[in-house]
Amino acid sequence: MNLSTLQPAKGAIKSGRRIGRGQGSGSGTTAGRGNKGHKARSGYTSKNFEGGQMPLHRRLPKFGFSVPNPVKIRTVNVADLEKYVEKGLLEKEITLESFKSIGIIGKKDRLKVLGTGEVSSALTVTAHYFSESAKEKIEKAGGKTVVVFRTIEEAQKMKKELFEEALLTPKVSVDEKKKAAKKLKA
Repeated sequence: MNLSTLQPAKGAIKSGRRIGRGQGSGSGTTAGRGNKGHKARSGYTSKNFEGGQMPLHRRLPKFGFSVPNPVKIRTVNVADLEKYVEKGLLEKEITLESFKSIGIIGKKDRLKVLGTGEVSSALTVTAHYFSESAKEKIEKAGGKTVVVFRTIEEAQKMKKELFEEALLTPKVSVDEKKKAAKKLKA
């Protein structure tokens, strides 16, 4: 036996039906499609066809839209941060790049740290948002929270808030207020 003599077993390969090849074949004339009508024609589809009546998807109005580049805010709990550090997936100084490397956030995602669980070690966490409880727990354990801005608008808003806060603080002299205002404008 060699490769040139190999053949499939008898009856293993069955030839397909030859449709529309004369009346003697048994499936000639209408080729198994019945007599006339939409179903007998080539390219028949019945999915949304309502017999010529205006179909439902055209009768109903358009509404809504899809945001082309949605901003996804991913969340991670304080307890999870602790676990990741213990497992060696993250360092004590956690940056957005380290979150991306272990797959918590994607390229364009934002990150919010939530306060579920407890923290025992001092961590420096960088994220876009922190819940009040998460910030409190991280700082209570001796760590730091660093807020990252995704857009210029967010940074400007934060600058404005800091500036207003500086103006309201009574300990700051008038000269220092003016200096702070100049720095923020620059």
